[in-house]
Amino acid sequence: MDQVRPIVTLVPLALATAACAIFGPRYGSPDLLVMATIFVSSLTSSIAGFAFSAICGGILFHLWADHVQVVQILITCSIANQAAMVHALRRHLDWGNLSALLAGGAVGLPLGVWALLHTDRTRYTQALGMFLLAYSLYMLLGGDHTLRRRHRSLDAVVGFIGGVTGGAAALPGAPVTIWCRLQGGDRVAQRARFQPFILVMQVAALLLIGLFRHRQAGFAFGDLLCVPAGLFGTLLGMAGFRRMSNRQFAVAVNILLIVSGLSFVL
Repeated sequence: MDQVRPIVTLVPLALATAACAIFGPRYGSPDLLVMATIFVSSLTSSIAGFAFSAICGGILFHLWADHVQVVQILITCSIANQAAMVHALRRHLDWGNLSALLAGGAVGLPLGVWALLHTDRTRYTQALGMFLLAYSLYMLLGGDHTLRRRHRSLDAVVGFIGGVTGGAAALPGAPVTIWCRLQGGDRVAQRARFQPFILVMQVAALLLIGLFRHRQAGFAFGDLLCVPAGLFGTLLGMAGFRRMSNRQFAVAVNILLIVSGLSFVL
């Protein structure tokens, strides 16, 4: 039965992805190459649970002329992908353990959105990119450390930083992912903490951007046709995650942090 359920889910998603790729352009959806990019980015990022926008956006901005629609596609697919991943981890979620992270994120997010709308984005994204590159390269070269004591009182501080980076650079997961890794625990326990944080910050950021701009954030019907490709890749990536060891997961996290850093530096 456990083997049947993934197939029952994946087959309709595969058919829906193919249909949207073929017929979607008639309704304003991007072409097949863009759909393939969304699928591959979702597959890759869902192995570790973050960096979809960094991977997909770095490619889509070169493939699709309408950059506004690209941003809308990234937000739509990212929220759908994160919702699917949080649902897959639902048995391991502890919302009480997330309260300090979310409280800090709620304070930092409006500051990040304000920075996004009123400051030069390159001034802080390049600095963030350099930090992510330095940290992840150090960890890949053998600098793997775990805190001897868990400083849960610092969760709110890390959540605040994640809220700022989420609003300012659409990357709420990087600080919290690093923090969860430093605290140790297996790969499922780590994702059960940073995955719902990312989802909540993404939805809240979308609402705040619309509020700060005094309008509602709208999406074209064609953007929604990209969601099956993202979900199809996400479920396949989650299947790969379940077969990974904790060490393999740590390496995957570092690689995606490098990709995220490069997306801001280049």
